[in-house]
Amino acid sequence: MKMDVGGLFLEELAVEIERLHEPKYRAGQIFRWMHQRNAVSFQEMSDLPKGLRDKLEEEFRISTSVAIIKKSGIPGEDTTKYLLEAGQGTIIESVSMAYGYGRTACVSTQAGCAMGCVFCASGEMFERSMTAGEMCGQAYAMQRDTGEKFSRVVLMGSGEPLANYDESLRFVRLVSDPGGANVGRRRITLSTCGLPREIEKLSKEGLALTLAVSLHASNDETRARLMPKAASICSVKELAKVCREYANVTKRRVTYEHTMIKGVNDSLANAKELAGLLAGDLCHVNLIPLNGIQALERSPAKTVEAFAGVLSGKGIPVTVRRSLGAGIEAACGQLKAGHKTLD
Repeated sequence: MKMDVGGLFLEELAVEIERLHEPKYRAGQIFRWMHQRNAVSFQEMSDLPKGLRDKLEEEFRISTSVAIIKKSGIPGEDTTKYLLEAGQGTIIESVSMAYGYGRTACVSTQAGCAMGCVFCASGEMFERSMTAGEMCGQAYAMQRDTGEKFSRVVLMGSGEPLANYDESLRFVRLVSDPGGANVGRRRITLSTCGLPREIEKLSKEGLALTLAVSLHASNDETRARLMPKAASICSVKELAKVCREYANVTKRRVTYEHTMIKGVNDSLANAKELAGLLAGDLCHVNLIPLNGIQALERSPAKTVEAFAGVLSGKGIPVTVRRSLGAGIEAACGQLKAGHKTLD
C-alpha cells in the first residue's frame, strides 16, 4: 500500500519529499494544499510541477481525501450529519454544526466504539480506529461542502478518543498547526468515557485541550449499569481525582457530561451526590437530554431543572445542553457505524 502523507507532520513530510530528491520547500506547499485548501488529490496542487504531481501519485496517498456519501439536515436548524467513506472502505459519521460564534466540526475517532455504553448507539459495533489523516479528512470534507472554515473541533463523534490515543493527539496537533487549519487548541474539545492513565498522560502533553468526561452517574452502581466497561476501569471517585489533577495542571476546567435518564440518574439525591463528588473542583456540568435510541426514557424538563438547581445551589456551574440534530440522529449518543445507516 502507498504511504499515507495526510497524517504526517510538516517535518515528517519534508523528509519524504527530500527522499524523492525534491526541494524541501515543496513539503510546505503540499502540507498547505492538504490542510488549508483541503485538496483531495495531488493533481489539484497546481503550483507543483506536473512531473512532481505524477511522482507523488505513484508514491503516496492522501488519507484526508474522505468522500461524502450522503448528508442530511433539518430545515431551520443548521446541523448536518454526513455519511463519509474513509480509507479501506470504512464508513463513518460526522456532524457539522453552526453557532453564533462559528462552525464546529464533530469528528469520529473510531468506526463504532468498543465501550458499550447502554444509552449510546456508537457502541452497537466496533470496526477500527481512525488515523489522524482520516480525522482531518472528516472535518475537511464538511468544510468543502459548507464552504465555511470550522472554528472549533470536538472529538465527540463515534469512538473513544483516548483508546486511539496516539492518532487522536496527532490529529489535534495537525488541525491546530498554524501552517494548516490553525484551529486554536483551546477551541478543541476531547470527549472521553474516562480512561485515567490516558487522562494523566494527556495532562502532560502541553496541549491544554478542553476535556469533556462522560460521567453520567454520581455513584459506581449507577455508572456500572449505564457504562459497564468504563465503570470497570475505575470508580467515580478515582475518575474525579484524575480529572481534578488534569484541571490543576492545565488550568482548564473539566466538563462533566451527564445524560438525564428518567428514574436512573436524575433524582435530587443523585444531584446532591454529584455535587459532593465535584465540590471545589474547577469544573462544569453539562446536563444532556437523552436521545431516543434505547428502551430508556428522557427525564422531564422539570426534573432536569430541579437537578440543575441543586448543582448550582452547591456552587457547581451547570448548563442544560441544547439538543441539535436529534431529528436526523446526529445528536449526542446517536452517531453509529455508518454502514448500518446504509442498510
